[in-house]
Amino acid sequence: MHQCVVDRRVVVTRPTPHIALLGSFLVILVWSVIQPQDVFTWFLETFPAMIGLVVLLATYRRFELTMLVYVLIWVHAIILLIGGHYTYAEVPLFNWIRDAFHLSRNHYDRVGHFAQGFVPAMIAREFLLRRSPLQRGTLLVYIIVSICLAISAAYELFEFAVSVLTGSAGDAFLGTQGDIWDTQKDMLMALIGSIAALSTLSRWHDRQLARFVAARAGALWQPFG
Repeated sequence: MHQCVVDRRVVVTRPTPHIALLGSFLVILVWSVIQPQDVFTWFLETFPAMIGLVVLLATYRRFELTMLVYVLIWVHAIILLIGGHYTYAEVPLFNWIRDAFHLSRNHYDRVGHFAQGFVPAMIAREFLLRRSPLQRGTLLVYIIVSICLAISAAYELFEFAVSVLTGSAGDAFLGTQGDIWDTQKDMLMALIGSIAALSTLSRWHDRQLARFVAARAGALWQPFG
């Protein structure tokens, strides 16, 4: 009869890149909160990243994600922190792009809403493949895209509620920049982002999932004797 023991070497080495992501996020968070353009807008723009951090820390041992998804979440969080510091309509690089290419507005918010579809698509894909009976295919894609559109619509409703309740104080958070179709374009960007993520990253994600599952199985149970 074989006995099984925990391979503790994995416990020591695996968290290193996760700690690097967490540490760099905290550094950028400190930069973001130092003299932001508007404190109220900073809070509204960055609180999804704060909530995400709490959820990830609380569920880390019970539902660790693949490195690909952690990196995507990190990128999305940094986008939020930059937008919170400057406000989405005043990010300097995109002001320069606007002026250099004679655009009508600062388009950094479009990047944020693209990420709002791109990153949740991969989070949803991982969760559904690991915790639901769904298999890879058209139905999985449809459900993931629908989830991302629902998240985008919910966020637009939240922006609407903040604007109604706070009046002009919420203008920077709403960030329409005079575009009457801003809400629809934001949701369109989230839709494009979700489709782009599934189209470009699904195979890479599958490979990471396969290695992740194999590594966890090997780490938890090693034959001895």
